[in-house]
Amino acid sequence: MSETGELFLGIIAFAVLIMALIQVGAIFAGIRLAKRVDQLATQLDQEIKPLIANLTAMSSEAARAAALAAKQAERLDRVFGEMVQRVDQTLAAAQEFVTGPARQGMAIMAGVKTVIDVFKGLREDSRRRAASKPVVDEEESLFIG
Repeated sequence: MSETGELFLGIIAFAVLIMALIQVGAIFAGIRLAKRVDQLATQLDQEIKPLIANLTAMSSEAARAAALAAKQAERLDRVFGEMVQRVDQTLAAAQEFVTGPARQGMAIMAGVKTVIDVFKGLREDSRRRAASKPVVDEEESLFIG
């Protein structure tokens, strides 16, 4: 072999050695990266589990609070419905209490008015009859004839 062949062979050997070192370095870097990713995944898992548990607890509490609020709203609706019904009954009773005697009083007043109108009519009739009688002069009544 000639010196140029040996030189090229040395350069090739050196290049193969550099490539092998780079590959070994890449393998170590990959292993380190895999360890870090594993640590991050473990840490993330440890931190997320309590967070998920808290979120689950919060959502169940929110659901329970919503159910309680719905029950309270139903109770409030029922109470207001009953209250409106009672107020309507009370107002109807009060109206009957007031309007019943008022109707009777109006009927009595109408009867009294009718009686007064009848008496006025009788008085006017007697005045008309008295006015329709011929007026006799006093002197004529004294005339003996």
